[in-house]
Amino acid sequence: MRRADRLMQLIQILRDGTLHRAEDLAQKTGVSLRAVSRDMEPLAASGVPVSGERGIGYHVTAAITLPPLNLSMTELEALHIGLMSVSRADDPELTEAARSLSAKIDAVMPEDRARAPAGYGFAIYPFADAARGFQHLPAIRQAIRTRQKLQLTVDDRRKTVRPLQLEYWGRLWTCVIWCETTRKFDELRLDQITTLSPLPSLFVDEPGKSLPDFLRLKT
Repeated sequence: MRRADRLMQLIQILRDGTLHRAEDLAQKTGVSLRAVSRDMEPLAASGVPVSGERGIGYHVTAAITLPPLNLSMTELEALHIGLMSVSRADDPELTEAARSLSAKIDAVMPEDRARAPAGYGFAIYPFADAARGFQHLPAIRQAIRTRQKLQLTVDDRRKTVRPLQLEYWGRLWTCVIWCETTRKFDELRLDQITTLSPLPSLFVDEPGKSLPDFLRLKT
């Protein structure tokens, strides 16, 4: 299993907010305790609010706050997209301003977030290509609102999906889907999507294919 895939698996395990023993995480991901401990650093550096310590366990902490503002994950996502967009401009002054603002945001992150990610808004390994998923956010949001099916290409495979929910993990976006090709739920990293096309057909909730059904499977 590639490290990025293993880290995504760890996010899915830790997402319930409860404390997970390091031994259990190692068993579920098929690696050593030492490897689990090493994996926590890039997760934290990538913006995932993970907390814990080696030999005891780990959990994902509450939503991020910036005094004196309380930011929702959607607001933080918008801030992230803006910083990334400005950082890629051809204007050196704007690029430097985006990096300066990023550093200031890092400086006021709450202490309970363990380690503030270095250079907020500038994705680093292992999700360095996460910005590729930005282009798909508007279309996926619209499809979720209008309950419109999508045709995606992921890892050179085409599939028809029902987008159910977008989730944001610091610098990583995922989408909960019901895949009509594989006939099962999945959580896709947006950076893995190479092509996306809205389809004319809409969908309605059906038993076993809705977001509540997915959430029940996760509890």
